[in-house]
Amino acid sequence: MAEMRHLVLVLGDQLDADSAAFAGFDPASDAVLMIEAAGESTHVWSHKARTVLFLTAMRHFAQGLRARGWTVDYRALGDDAEAALVDILAARLTQHQARRLVLVEPGEWRLEQAIRALCSSNGITLDLRDDLHFMMSRQGFADWARKYKQPRMEFFYRHMRERHAVLMEGGEPAGGRWNFDADNRAGFGKRGPGLVPAPLAFPPDDVTRGVIDLVEARLADHPGSTAHFDWPVTRDDALAALADFVEHRLELFGHHQDAMWTGQPWLWHARISAAMNLKLIGPREVIAAAIDAMQRYRLPLQSVEGFVRQVLGWREFIRGMYWLDMPGLRDANHFGHARALPRWYWTGDTHMQCMRAAIGQTLQYGYAHHIQRLMVTGQFALLAEIEPQQVEDWYLAVYVDAVEWVELPNVAGMTLYANGGRFTSKPYVASGAYIQRMSNYCDGCRYRPTERTGERACPVTTLYWHFLDRHETAFAGNPRTALMVKNLQRIGDAERDALRNRAADMLDNLDRL
Repeated sequence: MAEMRHLVLVLGDQLDADSAAFAGFDPASDAVLMIEAAGESTHVWSHKARTVLFLTAMRHFAQGLRARGWTVDYRALGDDAEAALVDILAARLTQHQARRLVLVEPGEWRLEQAIRALCSSNGITLDLRDDLHFMMSRQGFADWARKYKQPRMEFFYRHMRERHAVLMEGGEPAGGRWNFDADNRAGFGKRGPGLVPAPLAFPPDDVTRGVIDLVEARLADHPGSTAHFDWPVTRDDALAALADFVEHRLELFGHHQDAMWTGQPWLWHARISAAMNLKLIGPREVIAAAIDAMQRYRLPLQSVEGFVRQVLGWREFIRGMYWLDMPGLRDANHFGHARALPRWYWTGDTHMQCMRAAIGQTLQYGYAHHIQRLMVTGQFALLAEIEPQQVEDWYLAVYVDAVEWVELPNVAGMTLYANGGRFTSKPYVASGAYIQRMSNYCDGCRYRPTERTGERACPVTTLYWHFLDRHETAFAGNPRTALMVKNLQRIGDAERDALRNRAADMLDNLDRL
């Protein structure tokens, strides 16, 4: 085989036709390499739908590159036995006699370090390029964060609004406020959400059906279902999903973005996070579509701002924090929690209706929205003192939109407070009453959200008060948690003892809750 100039490696979450990796691509002397490696689905016990999404999107993307007339070396699952991605890469570099490996920044610190080491040990030049999908570079974020002792998303978000002239009016934020979060926390009440427009579905085509069959055969013991798989897997699909969202659901997205309801997995959410994290669509066009829809349909600013904040603010901030704090973020365990993840996290087989609903939906679709992740499955893991690394592995495994740059800082930093408040001001915890207010999950549950002791006590409520009791001194000194501690201090000694005993029993029997 003749010596190749550039081998361009395209990873499964880099399906951007305008990627920086393709700048200067010469079809006559360069080739694209794409790798399906079993290890990327097994280093955490990945949901079948997550694996299907990655593989089918990759295969569709490869078809598009070939249609350009480009050479694509596509290593399908099974072509290289059970070899790891980096081992397959090493073999293909040798096969192609490539002088240079071109790669956009990966979404995992682990993978980037392994590729750097491979190229260094084999004398291969690594051309690692900035990921232009994002609106702030890794270096740019590091420069911004250097100004702050404790980086905070709100300040970053304002910086990004000004820098990119998003929702700005003459140098001031549209509507006179930077943040409408206080207006976006409504529940549904007893009547529920009413009629919710169903999101656009994307039935599997022949390529996707082939991948589903492959995953069901090769990864049969993995969690989750592929029966309802209808995610966007191409750029055209993703653009259609975006258009559907801004036309039919963005209007009420903000007002009800924190609400939950049994049997309503999508509500007014966008269902485009997976497509964005695969790079099928980018944040600039997503933000532009939302603002255009606001102007065309006269949508409420609170909904559009709440959506823009997630894309321009939180998503970019989280990515920056991941690269700023790795590899230490992965090992963070501020509270020293060491309990095992309950087995029912993989089955949903628990008496707690809220956990059964959120986990059941996750296993069915590979999806749960941010409050289900933060204040149901995530909060319980924090209150139950689960080892952070086990929780992080679970989140990376079960959600179709999970890539480590977005999953790990969200879970370690936001959900579990494992990094000790590096970029959050308090742990996000609440009693079962919060879940009752924001959902119908408590209806018919064997546990009562208002009770913290006794046989009918809600585990979320009991463990919430036990968490405050255990960390009373530290939380009393934090203005964001001091009120919680004052409420704790109203509980008499006898009830505190009963609370501790009930919590101890629950913590010793997590698998039976």
